[in-house]
Amino acid sequence: MPRDPLPPRARPLDALRPVSLTRGAAPYAEGSCLVAFGETRVLCTVSVEAGVPGWRKGSGQGWLTAEYAMLPRATHTRTARERREIGGRTQEIQRLIGRSVRAMLDDFAFGEWTLKVDCDVLQADGGTRTAAITGASVAVCDAFAWMVGQGHLPASPVRRRVSAVSVGVVEGDVRLDLEYVEDVRAEVDMNVVRASTGAFVEVQGTGEHGLFDRGQLDRLLTVAERGLDALDAAQVAALGIG
Repeated sequence: MPRDPLPPRARPLDALRPVSLTRGAAPYAEGSCLVAFGETRVLCTVSVEAGVPGWRKGSGQGWLTAEYAMLPRATHTRTARERREIGGRTQEIQRLIGRSVRAMLDDFAFGEWTLKVDCDVLQADGGTRTAAITGASVAVCDAFAWMVGQGHLPASPVRRRVSAVSVGVVEGDVRLDLEYVEDVRAEVDMNVVRASTGAFVEVQGTGEHGLFDRGQLDRLLTVAERGLDALDAAQVAALGIG
């Protein structure tokens, strides 16, 4: 049975949705950022705690970890809270966020402190994990700046920022920053995480409902990098760098 056609896109195929990064959105957290990719909104907070996990104790090194959750009415119908057991999708996403924010550092030689990143999806319209990574990077920068301001560190250990974006093939077209209606129809779906230095942190690409060749892969990465350049500029502006 043929599916209904997609509604017309309100932006060019290689353009991001409107992006905003609001620092200090959670004033009690040591670092925070409310990030919006179009209608997707994620609150990213960073909590600084003295001490490290047991396997890290006595090393003199710190740790940086992440958790992800979607609020029950972030979607059109209520999603049950994951109270007792974290679902596979949630585990996958929070591990991706953790790997991504740890790529902001060269090492963990900032003493036995733990930074816990919480990414809570307030409203979901595709790209929640990529928005979470982009916002979490800003919040981590601010949390380490807070530690310096409190005299816990002589200087921030952050060496680079990270940002992330989705890209895919939908109805034969390469599209950047997929909305939900596009994501569920994508023949190819890819999430790209890149450092502000230009090096990749992670590339996740899957042929969801079809295959893709080398030419399409190159095109997907080219379009993704265009979006990542814009996201990096948004982080620079939000953080007041330069």
